[in-house]
Amino acid sequence: MSRSITFHIRTEHPMQMIHLTDKIQQLVRESNIKSGLCIIFIPHTTAAVTINENADPDVVDDFLMEMNKIVPLRDGYRHSEGNSAAHIKASMMGFSETIIIEDGKLLLGTWQGIYFMEFDGPRNRKVQIKILEES
Repeated sequence: MSRSITFHIRTEHPMQMIHLTDKIQQLVRESNIKSGLCIIFIPHTTAAVTINENADPDVVDDFLMEMNKIVPLRDGYRHSEGNSAAHIKASMMGFSETIIIEDGKLLLGTWQGIYFMEFDGPRNRKVQIKILEES
């Protein structure tokens, strides 16, 4: 058995990280799948998904600050839309994550959380989830 879900996010800032763990755990719980995999996919070229610390909000601020140092907003890019930095950051972070499900729960570490990453906002975005039951 499997379940596919798409939900929408409205981002508020040019760059931001939105905590999704609770929302995705709720979807896993509602699926009634006790053991399997949860795949999170972001169908955008200037947004991403990652797993990182969810206990200290300063980690998010530090992360975004350092991403801007690694890939500055303006750096002589040739892409005419002016969002090359967003494309590069999204590709660096990745468009999907796979998490094990055990006993109906996401098998994340104590301090881990799932984050949607916006690099070209504000925008309306989609998050696609596939929950697969272990056969």
